[in-house]
Amino acid sequence: MTPDPLFFSIILTASLLVFAWSCRRRLSLVAIGSEENRFDDLPLRLWNMFTLAFGQKKVLARPFGLNHFVIFWSFMLLALANGDFLIRGIAPRAGLALLPPAIYHPLLMVFDLVSLLALLASIVAAIRKVVAPPYEGAATREAFAILGAIALLMLAYFGLHGAEIAAGKEPAAAWMPVSALAGQVISLVFHPSLFPLLSSTFWWLHAVLLLGFINFLPYSKHMHVFTAIPNCFMKSLAKPNAQPREQFAEGNTFGVGSIDRFSWKDLFDSFSCTECGRCQLACPAATTGKALNPRGVIHSLKQNLLANGPLMQRQGKGVVPLIGNGEGSVAADAVWSCTTCGACMAACPVMIEHTPKLVKMRRHLVETEAAFPEELLVFFENMEQRSNPWGIAPGERSKWSSQISARPFKAGETEYLFFVGCAGAFDSRSKQVTLAMARILDAAGVSWGILGKEEKCCGDSVRRLGNEFVFDRIAEENVALFNEKGITRVITHCPHCFSTLKNDYRQYGLELRVISHAEFIDGLLREGKLQLNHQVTGAGAVVFHDSCYLGRHNEVYQAPRSVITAATGEAPLELPRNRENAFCCGAGGGRMWMEEHAGSRINLNRVDEALAKNPDTICVSCPYCMTMMEDALKDRQAAGTCVRDIAEIVAEGLRPDV
Repeated sequence: MTPDPLFFSIILTASLLVFAWSCRRRLSLVAIGSEENRFDDLPLRLWNMFTLAFGQKKVLARPFGLNHFVIFWSFMLLALANGDFLIRGIAPRAGLALLPPAIYHPLLMVFDLVSLLALLASIVAAIRKVVAPPYEGAATREAFAILGAIALLMLAYFGLHGAEIAAGKEPAAAWMPVSALAGQVISLVFHPSLFPLLSSTFWWLHAVLLLGFINFLPYSKHMHVFTAIPNCFMKSLAKPNAQPREQFAEGNTFGVGSIDRFSWKDLFDSFSCTECGRCQLACPAATTGKALNPRGVIHSLKQNLLANGPLMQRQGKGVVPLIGNGEGSVAADAVWSCTTCGACMAACPVMIEHTPKLVKMRRHLVETEAAFPEELLVFFENMEQRSNPWGIAPGERSKWSSQISARPFKAGETEYLFFVGCAGAFDSRSKQVTLAMARILDAAGVSWGILGKEEKCCGDSVRRLGNEFVFDRIAEENVALFNEKGITRVITHCPHCFSTLKNDYRQYGLELRVISHAEFIDGLLREGKLQLNHQVTGAGAVVFHDSCYLGRHNEVYQAPRSVITAATGEAPLELPRNRENAFCCGAGGGRMWMEEHAGSRINLNRVDEALAKNPDTICVSCPYCMTMMEDALKDRQAAGTCVRDIAEIVAEGLRPDV
């Protein structure tokens, strides 16, 4: 039974107009953001959209993702059924019923079975919210209201078609098993005279729920139903492992201190968040009780946009501070807690870019407000004056090489520059890794050289901490030096140097072939250019810890594992959180030079995970990870476990047989 077409046409038109007005009112706020091109390379973007949004690639990466996959595709398929429902409300003789029975009847079976799946999936999701919520606070009234609306929509669908089947008015009853079962129940419970009333009641229940649901979405977190798909289309085509350059000219503003300083894509991200909580579960800061919660940051940006956006559209000023305390503001402590490990972005199923937003806010705090943690003052001064974190004289950079015959890089003669990095040159523990790498290069007959006292810091930490002015100067000086010496191939043993030289320096016109020591050693071993004298047995049981900047940011996962396997004869043990899902050591994003004042220490969390494997050796491929793991082992008094870099294990295999 359908209502009066004219009456329903008025209701439907009004509902759709309100929905369109609500969407426009919200999404128009995105336009206050700055320009950013997210429409290049359309074929690749379409592929990303199909695999990530429609294929639910990242959603399915987690066990419960299957339930969301069912709900998502149920909605996609039932959009056709609901569209048909609305059309028949204004034109009863139109719609899918005009299709040939050979097409229409199987389609009704699909709608019937998919509606059952949607009902079951919504019930499962509700139970999970109660029994095992993904994070504290996930079981909200809104979440239950949405799940309840979905379940009622499906029940209304079955009730409507069940009543029609019970009344003998559905010729395709044999193709609708669930609705037919509902019809049998209705026949047993109700008198035939009530079938028309039941049909009308379920019809209106379905209509009210459907139109109410549609109009509620723009005002809820479930706005992502409309924004997540385009957000996957507009994802960054490159890994967001480098920040955009700033132009230092009079009158320019630096970083992001108000919501309109973000790009329109940053603002669109805030409407795309599903609040699934995967980012906060992956975040090392959130996991260890820091102020930072990636999900909370995106939520705060959305609240700030909703509060300030309408005012800014009218050329006014915002009233809610972007960085501060209270609803709609991001706490400064949260901004400084980020390790830039990228775990939040790797976990996000709708490709929200959390880390770049935090770095943009850091830039504002550092360059405009001069408001940064006190311990960074000395660090910034040392970087500006001596181009290294400790403020050690540049002449000390090559002292590590006193034990070997290191040679300076010579243009036209030397093939590879060995970029030692600050830790490799100055840190007593990392110097041993530098020496091990030098011995490996010599043993393989590689033509290599160093810059010695001419080498400067790559600038990774200052850039991630938001001091773009100092980074810009360092980068320009390094680029000039590299061009002057004709350097085109670089080997690094620090993933932070590796990522910065490879990715960030491209913005300065420098195209280098930058190779991490893990990849380089792996290549030497595979090609037979490096022959070990014996397998390394002294390392015992080895567990490998992934570096965020080597792994997640640059997708180098297998090379260090292959090196360990080749040197020891056995594949390393894997930590539960490994590869793309690896847990940070806590030193990235400039956190190496800051103390952890809140919650528990990130490195302790990671080393506890490693110690659960009872290893003799925790193997790393990063000097920051080395420091953090060794400090954590001391705190845990785990004297039976040591930390070694992959280069040290290989260098041990180069020693003459005893």
